Amino acid sequence: MSAFSPYSHELSTALLAVQRATLLTQKVFHNNAKGTLSKDDASPVTIGDFGAQALIISALRHTFPHDEIVGEEEASSLRSNTGLAEQIFTLVKESKLDDPASEKELGGAIPEMEAMLTAIDAGKSAGGNKGRIWALDPIDGTKGFLRGGQYAVCLALIVDGDVKVGVLSCPNLPIDDSAPITADIGISSSDRGVLFSAVSGQGATSRPLTSSGLATPKRIAMKEISDLSTATFCESVEAAHSSHSDQAQIAQKLGIVQDSVRMDSQAKYG
Repeated sequence: MSAFSPYSHELSTALLAVQRATLLTQKVFHNNAKGTLSKDDASPVTIGDFGAQALIISALRHTFPHDEIVGEEEASSLRSNTGLAEQIFTLVKESKLDDPASEKELGGAIPEMEAMLTAIDAGKSAGGNKGRIWALDPIDGTKGFLRGGQYAVCLALIVDGDVKVGVLSCPNLPIDDSAPITADIGISSSDRGVLFSAVSGQGATSRPLTSSGLATPKRIAMKEISDLSTATFCESVEAAHSSHSDQAQIAQKLGIVQDSVRMDSQAKYG
């Protein structure tokens, strides 16, 4: 994408912010103690959710201070649990890109714990169909994250009700897009981590995740399938998120003979 293309600045910031936040989630993913809390609806929240939200919102507020943000978490539980807050802040401070120019674009490190808590709480926009609004899911597929499966870090910019920019980081998907789609895809591979992005009207791209600046992107598109019997389809691991029986009937009517691949999070769309 040209630097002068519509939303090029927003895309660059979103890609770098999500990539940096993914570094934090990967550290937590490989740690057996993920600091799990429960929301009022009993859904789990990990230190990765809080840390990733803080890093992404801090970058967005630095670059686009007047934009609204819809996040997933709020910091009240951390304000009453200083031990957990300190653990998260340590991870936040350690999670930075190796490329100084990229870090500068994101505003650098969060300087203190109160700034981290304020950033987390800045994701309280009610949304709506007017103005510029960023929608953030710091760890989509938290149960998959906890069980060692697929998860995604997701960010989108909505302008006057229309999605203009989307970024999806899938740390456990293989970089090789020709790899067969299986339930454990990417989990046992060291060559994994993909950053997807799209801008309205400009197509979609993927690139490998890095710990530095952005890797070179390549354009992506749906693969053509001439014989539906050879197709593979994905569905949620959690039955509460989709009707497995209905989807099995749809597959049967379409002539798809392979079993579905059950995958957590929006990684299934990558």
